[in-house]
Amino acid sequence: MEKKPVSNFKGTKKQEMELREFIANEKDKPGALMPVLQKAQEIYGYLPIEVQTIVADMLDISLSEVYGVATFYTQFSLNPKGEHRISICLGTACYVKGADKILDALEEKLGIKVGECTEDGVFSLDSCRCVGACGLAPVMMVDDDVYGRMTVDQIDSVLQKYMIKKKV
Repeated sequence: MEKKPVSNFKGTKKQEMELREFIANEKDKPGALMPVLQKAQEIYGYLPIEVQTIVADMLDISLSEVYGVATFYTQFSLNPKGEHRISICLGTACYVKGADKILDALEEKLGIKVGECTEDGVFSLDSCRCVGACGLAPVMMVDDDVYGRMTVDQIDSVLQKYMIKKKV
């Protein structure tokens, strides 16, 4: 199995200054870590180790504490997300109707695994447990768009819609 290289962090000085300013205003407040991590993710789109280190240093807490919170809550991501976020429902109804096959086909087609982002940054792939559309199983979401009764054969046409949007 070929191992993909880890993407390099591409944060800007402007982003870092915005984060540092926010932390400076929040650091003396009780429970500052959560709002700081939320702001950091808003600024960067995810929480790479470089950002976690800034947070730990400025809040004067351990990096392991920052990492523990960042990995405990599902709202935080340690990996970059794509311009378009694909999520496959793996709830019972969707799974029984073949969502796992759709997920496998997407991983193969995009060349990424769940939790990863395509090299060009267009798509990221995740799974979830239920989107509340069991009657449409299996369900795939791209951003806020819901695609019900999905089949492997429909994947290309759905992805193409988002590739066209990017080119326009």
